[in-house]
Amino acid sequence: MLIREASAADWPGIWPFLRRIVAAGETYTWPRDIDESTGRRRWLPGPPARVVVAVDDTGTVLGTAKLAPNQLGPGDHVANASFMVSPAAAGRGVGRALGAHVLDLARAEGYRAMQFNAVVASNERAVALWRSLGFTVVGRIPEGFRHPSQGYVDLLVMHRGL
Repeated sequence: MLIREASAADWPGIWPFLRRIVAAGETYTWPRDIDESTGRRRWLPGPPARVVVAVDDTGTVLGTAKLAPNQLGPGDHVANASFMVSPAAAGRGVGRALGAHVLDLARAEGYRAMQFNAVVASNERAVALWRSLGFTVVGRIPEGFRHPSQGYVDLLVMHRGL
């Protein structure tokens, strides 16, 4: 797997799994019926955000990550990131590779920490991955997420220094 900067040409490889993940309504706080142009604007917003893709040796997009300041102005030294892995690539280490890559990228860009504002507590694989990469839960929003089958579940705020 190769992780590289995303280009506009990668969007057709990202959109099908992004749409599927968002429509499932289990892990993202985005509208489940998001249209393609809104999805593209949100995932590929331009600078200062950086977007990367993980691709296999045929160029198939396996996953993607977006890195941006968590806040503007005096809070822009803390990074935020979002990750999506194609369900077809689940269990192949794509999320871990993207997570490690984005942490390195954030360090190289001078961020002092990374914060995730809304990790769905029932997304146990993601919570375990972020913990294994050094993140801790620094906050909990009780019943902050409407899961389609589990009802109201907590959202976690996770953080780690860089």
